[in-house]
Amino acid sequence: MTKDLKLMMARLTPLFKRRRQTRYWLSLVNQTYTPGYNFFMNVQPKDQRQRSIPLHSLINYDLADLETFIGLLRQHTQLTIEYVGFEEMRWPESNRVIQWRPRRDE
Repeated sequence: MTKDLKLMMARLTPLFKRRRQTRYWLSLVNQTYTPGYNFFMNVQPKDQRQRSIPLHSLINYDLADLETFIGLLRQHTQLTIEYVGFEEMRWPESNRVIQWRPRRDE
């Protein structure tokens, strides 16, 4: 496990409380103006507003390293990962499209 992954899992574990009727997911944001990637934990209880909690930032702006990091992250958590700012980009190794179209708020 890398240092970044250990830090992110240490921050993620206390936030994931497994409450009933609560939706949990991760957001990965591509920061193009200041190169880097930001991870957020999103929590939305039923009939309440969504909370977005910053987890970690990756300064290494390399898509191949990010693909490896996401693979390691998926081994430790089964939360859905929402990609923001990756429209029409492809993963270097698998050549799969990361995000097909921009979200409504982008």
